[in-house]
Amino acid sequence: MSTLASSNQQLIERAYAAFAVGDIPAVLQTMDEAILWHVPGRGPLSRDYRGHQEVLGFFQHFTELSGGTFRIQIDDVLANDQRVVVLVTESAERKGRKWSSPQVHAWTIKNGKAVVFWQYQGDQQTEDEFWSA
Repeated sequence: MSTLASSNQQLIERAYAAFAVGDIPAVLQTMDEAILWHVPGRGPLSRDYRGHQEVLGFFQHFTELSGGTFRIQIDDVLANDQRVVVLVTESAERKGRKWSSPQVHAWTIKNGKAVVFWQYQGDQQTEDEFWSA
């Protein structure tokens, strides 16, 4: 692995570690001010978010919907000089229901900051239903 790929991987791993302990300012520091954050689907969270304030709003929204139960487990990390792909399992509880799903998080890195985040759900319909109900 190149030095740049290793640096990119470490950047994203730091973001997930900070998220896991609720250090959202540290998470945002890993992202470019103009980050594009894409959540596909047709649920209440699905759309493009641009910039730190919109991403912060997204974080607050799913935290409220899940009553703070949302978690991400990292299953594997793959990195090169421009991208980091993180295979994860996301889980949450909402209104007495439990949800867990494999996901792929694709990050684009430029100049030491995440500039694009693209999420791919393991089961889009189930996820949309979970966050909508």
